[in-house]
Parts: sequence; C-alpha cells; structure tokens
Amino acid sequence: MSINSTDPIADMLTRIRNAISVRQTGVSLPHSQAKEAVAKLLAASGFVDGVSVEKAEIGKTMTIQIHDSGSNARISSIKRLSTPGRRYYVRASAIPTVKRGRGLVIVSTSKGVMTGAEAKKAGIGGELICEVY
Repeated sequence: MSINSTDPIADMLTRIRNAISVRQTGVSLPHSQAKEAVAKLLAASGFVDGVSVEKAEIGKTMTIQIHDSGSNARISSIKRLSTPGRRYYVRASAIPTVKRGRGLVIVSTSKGVMTGAEAKKAGIGGELICEVY
C-alpha cells in the first residue's frame, strides 16, 4: 500500500472517523499544510482537543488529539463534501449551515481555509471541504 493518497483531506477525515469508531484518543498521520489548516479549525471550534506536528525520519507527522481518555468524542459525523472528481464551489450567500448552527462547515477561500460562518461574514465564497457535527 502506498503512503500517497489521491485525496489527502479525505484520508485524514477517514482516519479520524475510524479512530472515533474504535474509541482511540488520538490519530497520527502524514503532515501537509492543508490538513494542518483543517485540523487547527477543528481544534479551534472545539471538536478535537489539539493538533501537534513533529519531525519524522522523512517529512513531518501530524498528531490529532481527538479527546481525553475517560471522555467521549465530540464529533458525531465528519463528511467530505468536495472531492477531486467533483469540486463543490459556492458563493458566500449559499454556504450551508450544519445542524442549525451546531455543526461546522470548512471552506477553502482565496483568503485561506476558514469556517463557513467566517466566510459568510467576510462575504467570500469558495470550495466546501467538509462538514462536521
């Protein structure tokens, strides 16, 4: 099996989803700037506890702390919206709300990766990366 993925964001989300399903407290994966930006938004929004980046033998490794031992994960569902075969672009007025505002949608804009609420406030549209609740 190759370490390279055609969709690294989807690979990260799947690793998080699988770690939650087997009740692991954290997950380790190869680092990229896009994955780090998404993970930091998840941490800032309170869906994961923390994100750390360490140097590895080759490249860097990112570790996402999903939750503390003794507590449950705060992510019920995490879903990729835009894929390499079907990109999903929206205007600022068309950015969806997830679970009546309890969830989070992550958008890649010309000003960087941000939450859907931040993009709406700034009046910037972009590519919908994923939704979390």
